[in-house]
Amino acid sequence: MKLMKTEEAAGQVLCHDITKIVKGVTKDAVFRKGHVITEEDIPVLLSIGKDHIYIWEKQEGMLHENEAAKILYHICRNEHMHPTQVKEGKIELIADCDGLLKIDRKKLKAVNSLGEMMIASRHGNFPVRAGDKIAGTRIIPLVIEKDKMERAKAVGGNAPIFQLKPFQKKKAGIVATGNEVYYGRIQDTFTPVVEEKLAEYSADIIGREVSGDNPEQIEEKIRLLLKKGAELIICTGGMSVDPDDKTPAAIRRAAAEVVTYGAPVLPGAMFLLAYTRQDVPILGLPGCVMYAKRTIFDLVLPRIMAGEKLEKEDFDILGEGGLCLSCPVCTFPNCGFGKA
Repeated sequence: MKLMKTEEAAGQVLCHDITKIVKGVTKDAVFRKGHVITEEDIPVLLSIGKDHIYIWEKQEGMLHENEAAKILYHICRNEHMHPTQVKEGKIELIADCDGLLKIDRKKLKAVNSLGEMMIASRHGNFPVRAGDKIAGTRIIPLVIEKDKMERAKAVGGNAPIFQLKPFQKKKAGIVATGNEVYYGRIQDTFTPVVEEKLAEYSADIIGREVSGDNPEQIEEKIRLLLKKGAELIICTGGMSVDPDDKTPAAIRRAAAEVVTYGAPVLPGAMFLLAYTRQDVPILGLPGCVMYAKRTIFDLVLPRIMAGEKLEKEDFDILGEGGLCLSCPVCTFPNCGFGKA
């Protein structure tokens, strides 16, 4: 830092916030640290008693916090996101569209491990809406060695830390199973729940089928929806291991690959995910999805709608954070459910 006369400070960079206090009205920074002083700023500074100010003295091999923040932003940025204006050495990334946030966690940790710099983000593998804040970047001190920022760029490599995968408008088909529904003994209250969830992602529901507890009949309904062009099949009910629950067997018959039958998530342990030869996902939803506010379905659906093909490992890691606490006021996804 260097102390100099305010009248001579035009073009210099402030080293600290300049605060103005008006009793009973305001106490706020007139100028933030990092601000480049203009000729117009000088009378303002003098009016609040700043005859001398501390400015940043440029040194070879050192970068100001604003310059460093831009480097961190470039390490993070990707398509479908834009930066805020740099402020107090901080730049935030804002989503340009609805989509699924993906994070290179190894790179994120590596950059944060370098010291004197930070990147903080929301959780990956969760939905982001246009206008949402994705992450914030800044260095900790006012200035930092240029070499250190070069190391950060090397860690970042050629691929950005963040990716926002836009949601796809998929054609969905629903198969409601159960003799009690098929024969009209009770009203189907499961399908409306599924429809509501799909509406969050603007899915086009091209068919709703009802089947009894017969594997061949359930399989037939699944294949009918596939012929209609369904890009996602959701089967409701009959997902337990009880002898009369036949939906898993039917899905196995219609699919080419079963990724998982069961997940370390509550509610949602009896969830099933399979894929056809054409990679159309078939989901078997347990009964909890019908009555619990948030379940395994809320963790899987965003990833399906972003076009991801899930593997068993994606489910194996859900145990930590996989217990929904059924809070009286649900704040999902702003809670720990589904987050390791």
